Amino acid sequence: MKSSREKCPNFFVSQSSSAVGAFFRTEDDLVFCYDVDGLMNVLGIKHDSQERRLFIDTSKPSLKAVLLHNGNQHPSIPVGHAAHMKETYENLKQLLNKLEYSKYGWHICGDLKAVSLLMGLQLGCTKYCCFF
Repeated sequence: MKSSREKCPNFFVSQSSSAVGAFFRTEDDLVFCYDVDGLMNVLGIKHDSQERRLFIDTSKPSLKAVLLHNGNQHPSIPVGHAAHMKETYENLKQLLNKLEYSKYGWHICGDLKAVSLLMGLQLGCTKYCCFF
């Protein structure tokens, strides 16, 4: 079985950032930050959930979650990555639960596919992108 460091892309956990890597866990194919406040503290960033939004990117090969600063004055913080996870409501729900979304209540942004999945809508054909 691969370790967290072997499964993570380099931008999540580099070999030289063991302090940052301590805030990430791996469950199945999902790598996530289990303590966002602690991670922000180590990075020297004040965490105010009202100043950040959670960007979710879904694609066939992977699922990504990044905390973006509302004014883009602070760096983006990758907080979740799942390789080989299908784009389903259940997988997005699992990611949000692992990130403790209900605790922080960030605004969520993403493409239409991610928003549709979170709203429980059936995915439509991308060629004719009409949900009605």
